[in-house]
Amino acid sequence: MSYAYAAFIGLLGLAVGSFLNVAVSRVPAGRSVVRPRSACPRCATPIAARDNIPVVSWLLLGRRCRACRVPIPARYPLVEALTAILFAAEALRFGRSEVLPAALVFTAGLLALAACDAERFLLPRRLVYPTLGLTAACLLAAAAATGQWHRLVVTAACGVGGFAVFLALHGVRPAWLGFGDVRLAGLLGTGLGWLGPGHLVFALMAGSVAGLVVAVVLMAAGRANRHTRLPFGVFLAAGAIAALLVGAPVVHWYETVSDPYATGAPFSLVRP
Repeated sequence: MSYAYAAFIGLLGLAVGSFLNVAVSRVPAGRSVVRPRSACPRCATPIAARDNIPVVSWLLLGRRCRACRVPIPARYPLVEALTAILFAAEALRFGRSEVLPAALVFTAGLLALAACDAERFLLPRRLVYPTLGLTAACLLAAAAATGQWHRLVVTAACGVGGFAVFLALHGVRPAWLGFGDVRLAGLLGTGLGWLGPGHLVFALMAGSVAGLVVAVVLMAAGRANRHTRLPFGVFLAAGAIAALLVGAPVVHWYETVSDPYATGAPFSLVRP
């Protein structure tokens, strides 16, 4: 895989990250992500093109609005940089395969949802459903291009299964999971199902363990208690992205250990 190609995809990620920041700021408030053009939320001064370069403008402006000098939240460059890094990593992971567009769309949606959950404890349907639809469309195109329709069937089953399991958990203990987490589980199943059910299980387990560890650390530090809310969607999104990037060897190892006579894992290929 060409590193130049990965760098190009990373640059694309910078631009996508800039758009994700707009979505994170506007979608929870029910505003359009297209109009009006971006402006300072305090002084309403439109952001000039020279001040809209991902990451770079934030640094050159000294982290403040050019007009009113109000601080610009660190979330903006963090989302842009993280999107670029993850896009480049996924380009190296999947190469020029037909599944790469679905992985990029899926990752972008998860980053936007994680940022919304971190800031507002909210997983907006207006982000979940478009991400789900675009990811499914990209996977449908991948199945048509490769003839791997069986993967599409597994994808649908994982999407329905993830939604059903979390819906049952929500019904038993609504205080544990919001319905946004239920929708997110369906999205995770759809985005990871192409790689196989093991990747979905990996994502859910990794996200749950990460959330538990953070909760324990915060309680030990006296910064949280049993009733403190945590943005579980952030941990689920992190687990899903980890499954995309490093889930294959872990799933393959587990399948080999659980079945020593297995000759391979058809849904755990390093390069689908």
